[in-house]
Amino acid sequence: MRPLAGRTALVTGAGRGIGRGCALALAEAGARVVAVSRTRSDLDSLAAAAGGALTPAACDVTDSGRLRGVVAGLDRLDVLVVAAGANLPEPLLEVSDDHLDALLALNVRAAFVTVQAAALRMVAAGGGSIVLISSQMGHVGAPRRTVYCTTKHAVEGLTRAAAVELAPHGVRVNSVAPTFVHTPMTAGFLADETFRAEVEDQIPLGRIGRVEDVTGAVLYLASDASALVTGTSLRVDGGWTAR
Repeated sequence: MRPLAGRTALVTGAGRGIGRGCALALAEAGARVVAVSRTRSDLDSLAAAAGGALTPAACDVTDSGRLRGVVAGLDRLDVLVVAAGANLPEPLLEVSDDHLDALLALNVRAAFVTVQAAALRMVAAGGGSIVLISSQMGHVGAPRRTVYCTTKHAVEGLTRAAAVELAPHGVRVNSVAPTFVHTPMTAGFLADETFRAEVEDQIPLGRIGRVEDVTGAVLYLASDASALVTGTSLRVDGGWTAR
């Protein structure tokens, strides 16, 4: 089945981890995927893995002018997946201004600009689906993650407010909120056996997430299967936030 055949999707943070998985899954579902990452070598690897069903676009998403130019240059845009993001775990009392500014710039400001640029295209075309990769940390708090939680709570707020404002134009906006997932970003944390055991103990289903757990949720929200779903956060967290 190719539920996204004939559609164009743009994925930010597509070079690695969840973003890469989303780009490949959308391409497999039939979409023409424009993959955005700041690292050209990651995009080249992704394009090879996708077998030509993908267009690389090297761009630092914190460069608002460049990012808007990439979106404006598309022939059409039906699906947006905002997967670019980062985390710098550290105690609240030790967070530097530089770290605070870096995470706000990437996780919040760049996400907002990307959504805004895509929404302009989608409103003009009469519809579309926007999916933001949030986190279970957008629904709860955790030590050493005050800045990350701040940014992901902001993403959840953006999701809801944009969904309400864009609904009259046929544009749906949702988020996917995963638990800890095996990616290059989490590899260092999860290599610590004590930390990994603590994480698994917090997940009722008892395991760390896989990228494909997240891409399944993204495909659902990107497709017509979720035609009446907007302003929702789909928690792919193994039950973490159900406690």
